[in-house]
Amino acid sequence: MCATHFDVIIIGAGISGISAAHYMQTDCPDKNYVILEGRQNIGGTWDLFRYPGIRSDSDMYTFGFAFKPWRSPQAIAPRESIVQYLDEAVKEEGIDAHIQFEHKLLKAAWSSAATLWSLSVLTPGSNSPQVFTCSFLSLCMGYYDYENGYSPVFTGRENFKGTIVHPQHWDANLDYTDKKIVVIGSGATAVTLIPVLAKEAAHVTMLQRSPTYIAAQPDVDKTAIRINKILPKETAYRINRIRKILAQRLVYTFSRSFPATMKKVLLKSVKASVGDGIDVGLHFSPTYDPWDQRLCLAPNGDIFKAIKAGKVSVVTDQINTFTETGIQLASGQFLEADIIVTATGLNAILFSNVDFEVDGEKVDFSKTVCYKSAMISDIPNMTFAFGYTNASWTLKCDMTNQYTCRLINYMAAHGYKQCVPVQNDPALEIKPFSDFSPGYLLRVINQLPKTGGTKPWKVEQNYYYDKKMFEKSPLDDGVLQFK
Repeated sequence: MCATHFDVIIIGAGISGISAAHYMQTDCPDKNYVILEGRQNIGGTWDLFRYPGIRSDSDMYTFGFAFKPWRSPQAIAPRESIVQYLDEAVKEEGIDAHIQFEHKLLKAAWSSAATLWSLSVLTPGSNSPQVFTCSFLSLCMGYYDYENGYSPVFTGRENFKGTIVHPQHWDANLDYTDKKIVVIGSGATAVTLIPVLAKEAAHVTMLQRSPTYIAAQPDVDKTAIRINKILPKETAYRINRIRKILAQRLVYTFSRSFPATMKKVLLKSVKASVGDGIDVGLHFSPTYDPWDQRLCLAPNGDIFKAIKAGKVSVVTDQINTFTETGIQLASGQFLEADIIVTATGLNAILFSNVDFEVDGEKVDFSKTVCYKSAMISDIPNMTFAFGYTNASWTLKCDMTNQYTCRLINYMAAHGYKQCVPVQNDPALEIKPFSDFSPGYLLRVINQLPKTGGTKPWKVEQNYYYDKKMFEKSPLDDGVLQFK
């Protein structure tokens, strides 16, 4: 019979969970751990999404792990390369031996008396949950609903005689050759999917309610390649990683400091790419400032090339109704379609809707505050990995997981069994979980933990701020209480 008690339980075998396992092995070698993964494979996002053309929307020098150099010359990588990279990571370090698949967490309850987490876990072949226990819980669960993507209610949807598909549930057998396709949406998924569909389809129309900022970038970093040829591999990787971190930070800071200028730069680039045949002001000029929402990445300007070639058209309008053969728009325009792709986004979900209890009291996360963006007020012995919204996700997850190990080692060295952040400052300015404004976050913002206006409750979305906080700030800071 397999063990059910561990020093540390990691929930999720996606990128952040694999990172957590690596640092457990290197930084806490005397602690035993397990990864509980609800799906059948590692990879999380990269196992779930299978739509054509899926790729990274961050460079792999920063989206990859700090501890495993990205060797491919492709800085913007397809799903298949990322899955191979993750598979290598778990096998090279023996992490795969610590993963229990199809183990879905249903409930987590903390007992201060026992100083233990008790987890109710649905396991393969069992109708009743199995109980796992641990001293410390590391949540690496992502932030969206793996069961259902977000799809608005479209009037007349049932009347459409063609195929309707959401990218989160892409049918691998769907034949779109020589088909007329309407893709509803203009976010990262649509921008990724459309150029690939356009290669085989008769025509693709991107139908958007409002525009999104799209920036072209080469998928191969020639400077990185030159550095790789000159310097030893490990040194080259560190330099390329630092280069990309600085570049991400520079673009974001410039965008927030000079939004009007950044907008002009982006639109000028689009205009140069698509030519005079399209109204850039109408179709590519959002009402919000750059980085109010994430910039969409177009590797080598692929979507702009497809538009210029006439394979893709852009329509900015409102949907009136679906019909048997397409979509009737509010303006009176009709879009004929054989296939409609609802690239309308994700459903954000907090900790996969798992029920959490502390000493018999159910946790209401909307009444909690994030501590160092890695723990939650009044919840003991638990960290969570939530990456950057303005840079590569993995950058912050790596630091969060290193901080978790630092904290566990500190507790062991001082004989502590429990640590919990306590927010008892009545003057603390309480803020929303994020000032980032994509629809998937806005739809659930009232359910999420809050953040604060000052340290250690403040969330900066800044790699250098976090690096100092996670690596240098004292653990026993008077806010994090130990017993």
